[in-house]
Amino acid sequence: MSTATLSAARVSLTRHPTPVGTLTLAASDDAVLSCAFASPEEVLARLTACRGVTVEEPTDVREDLLARTRAQLDAYLSGRLRAFSLPVDLRLASPFVRHTVASLDGFAAYGRTGTYGALAQRMGRPGAARAVGRALGANPVCVIVPCHRVVASSGGVSGYAGGVAAKRYLLDLEATTPI
Repeated sequence: MSTATLSAARVSLTRHPTPVGTLTLAASDDAVLSCAFASPEEVLARLTACRGVTVEEPTDVREDLLARTRAQLDAYLSGRLRAFSLPVDLRLASPFVRHTVASLDGFAAYGRTGTYGALAQRMGRPGAARAVGRALGANPVCVIVPCHRVVASSGGVSGYAGGVAAKRYLLDLEATTPI
């Protein structure tokens, strides 16, 4: 996962229907800021609350990045893509959420899962499994940054911004698509 610097940004929004639900996408000229199950109004409120962010109509550059994002989401959700190659900007996340989301890099590969407790341990925060779960629930770029691969220590599927059915769909997709 590459991350962009947190400087001023002009951002554009779009909606994208998928088999797991409609996603609100937001991109600057440099990176994807949102891939969320939240409504456009919710994402817009989060964006406008960020210092230096202006929401406006797409430019060719932003439209190109949004089109690449839609294409990669479609390829991933049809089993043709295992990893996203999109620049990501985590400015919509708190520092703890940023740290948690960044800790996913190399944690649970495609088709595999890890537990909230193991991720908390990896972050140097043993005993913070619930905080890690809440942080992953606030991941502003879900699906692209695969927080769905983190499950309860029992292996149970719970707590996903898109709902349990979406999380189960993503895990089943990865489990049944040859690596």
